[in-house]
Amino acid sequence: QVQLVESGGGLVQPGGSLRLSCVASGSIFSIFAMGWYRRAPGKQRERVADITSGGSTRYADSVKGRFTISGDNAKNTVYLQMNSLKPEDTAVYYCNADIATLQNVDVAGDYWGQGTQVTVSS
Repeated sequence: QVQLVESGGGLVQPGGSLRLSCVASGSIFSIFAMGWYRRAPGKQRERVADITSGGSTRYADSVKGRFTISGDNAKNTVYLQMNSLKPEDTAVYYCNADIATLQNVDVAGDYWGQGTQVTVSS
């Protein structure tokens, strides 16, 4: 019913930048919020940042001042601009969204993308 597709991951040197994108498609009635999580090897999944349809944002303390989340409601897309990347940012980054579908407009479901690898290394 709903698909989230991420793009923009890759290999970057410490101090570099990457921009992740996530597009939601399918039987979408309304998107309430979108965000990014990450899972590093041997660690638990961590919420990185999220943004509501109204534009309110939250960030993990570990990325504040370095990462910026933004959204384009018309395109059902969320972005994560990552600057001043550190080796500890290396992880698989997953897009997440709270979406009500055309089949069930009263309840928001939790949807995930397939993940995109970000590797920060010299």
